[in-house]
Amino acid sequence: MQQIYRSRAPLRLGLAGGGTDVSPYSDIYGGAVLNATISLFAYVDIEKTDNGIIEFIAKDYDISESYDLDSDISVEGQLNLLKGVYNRIMTDYPFKHNGLRITTYVEAPPGSGLGSSSTLVVALIGAFAEMLNLPFGEYDIAQYAYEIERIQLNLAGGKQDQYAATFGGFNYMEFYDENKIIVNPLRVKPDYCFEMEKNFVLFYTSQSRQSASIIEEQVNNVRNKNQESIEAMHNIKIQAQMMKEAILLGDLSKIGEILDFGHQHKSKMASKINNAQLQSIYDTAIKAGATGGKISGAGGGGFMMFYCPRTSRYDVIKALKAFNGNVIPFLFTSRGLTSWSGSKYSL
Repeated sequence: MQQIYRSRAPLRLGLAGGGTDVSPYSDIYGGAVLNATISLFAYVDIEKTDNGIIEFIAKDYDISESYDLDSDISVEGQLNLLKGVYNRIMTDYPFKHNGLRITTYVEAPPGSGLGSSSTLVVALIGAFAEMLNLPFGEYDIAQYAYEIERIQLNLAGGKQDQYAATFGGFNYMEFYDENKIIVNPLRVKPDYCFEMEKNFVLFYTSQSRQSASIIEEQVNNVRNKNQESIEAMHNIKIQAQMMKEAILLGDLSKIGEILDFGHQHKSKMASKINNAQLQSIYDTAIKAGATGGKISGAGGGGFMMFYCPRTSRYDVIKALKAFNGNVIPFLFTSRGLTSWSGSKYSL
């Protein structure tokens, strides 16, 4: 029987504070984010084979690449995350094998605003840690994922996604200079979770986006001391504190108002975060009964989310049918990265 090692890590909703986890803002002013993981996942399977080949397979895109064991594996191309993690593991924790098949599947596309790329990196590390019995704690895995994605592969972005995928649940995160990060898990009452699951509508806009250019503009705005952009980030950080208090105290009627506060300020962080189509979707949802919403992730497309109290959820979903997108159902999850050996269950 072939040995197989599995992992999964949850995607996240950034409820407030997103963007303040990006350097240099977090280094200079300190950042704060509130996020929660949801029932959409990145999955990884690592199988030991004896064919002398390393196979990288992304099932969600039907893409694969194969290399001989003695080949130099370039991180160029579409499977850069898979190859980047493998190369780093082989550098830091080299092990001998006669072949590997690394298969991944993510339940949201890259650039969706749900942290899918970072979540995949976390899941890959988790599967390797299971296979090699690496003594990684949660902070270790999240930091390792950050280094691979942001430093080794030079992919633009912040720090919250890796920590959300690793820890799971509702977390209030603080970001400081010298890469100091504090994750504060929140004890959210089950009834509050049920109410939020009922009232949140997650909408995939089907718009493609290039988050790197948006993040680059945001970074430059801080470096160039663009006061409007920096003040917007200050307000987004305040929003994270407001959202934490509302959720912990069960003052859930304020969530829409807090989201709307963030939406108004987030658009000032960089010029491409919002656009006419996204604003039209936002206005339509508000007119149908949502009390607030936000563009997920860096912005420019991907997912949007809306808070729809009472019975307005159904009216908002109906109104959003006017746009070329999809409402995606989800539940909040309490567990982060999970890894296990699947060999004994596989036939």
